[in-house]
Amino acid sequence: MRRKARQATKAENRPRFWGRHAVAAALANPARAIHRIWATREAAAGLDIPAEVPVVFADVADLGRMVPRDAPHQGVVAEVERLDDMLLADLLDQAEDGRPLVVLDQVTDPHNVGAILRSAAAFNALGVVTQDRHAPPESGALAKAASGALETMPWVRVVNLARALEEMAEAGFWRIGLTGEAGTTLAEALGPPRVALVLGAEGEGMRQNTESHCDALARLPIQGIESLNVSNAAAIALYAATVAG
Repeated sequence: MRRKARQATKAENRPRFWGRHAVAAALANPARAIHRIWATREAAAGLDIPAEVPVVFADVADLGRMVPRDAPHQGVVAEVERLDDMLLADLLDQAEDGRPLVVLDQVTDPHNVGAILRSAAAFNALGVVTQDRHAPPESGALAKAASGALETMPWVRVVNLARALEEMAEAGFWRIGLTGEAGTTLAEALGPPRVALVLGAEGEGMRQNTESHCDALARLPIQGIESLNVSNAAAIALYAATVAG
């Protein structure tokens, strides 16, 4: 009975992805286990679903009840297993000049983290690093916002962000913390070929201990507004770092 209870709990905790891009990317990722797919016949016909993955055909209304209200499921929902954790040391071993790291300090909104993963993939970043306890888990909302990038962009969760920043410095990364109060612009702070862009949560920003582990603090040269959404700021910073590199 206990074993069955544990298995049931594990199944209940599996994320459900929705939307054609998120599900297609999960299917294309050999590291991602897919347990079941619910789909309309039309949506299923447009996906490359392995024969061993069970498919349950459902109508749009039934699918809508399987996801959060008004979620754009596009006719397909998949129950998946979370990806295995990746070690920071393994990611740093793959470091290359001109490929920035993105470090998020307590950014917890899944839509923001998903959008940042998407931008990181678009600009060929090395990876995204977050804390394990102050970051969203893999979820349908995050996968939808990432539009496939959750399957391709390395995402490392660490226990101690300050220690992780120290490891990045040892690997030759110049750590730039983005804050609106900085006197230096991001363009002025860029320079070394290996850059870690550190962003804090909206409103609160980076914690003091995180700032103290940065080599430089910089701001984006925006005018007319106080700040940008963290995912927009990350996209602009990644572009600037890529151009500079």
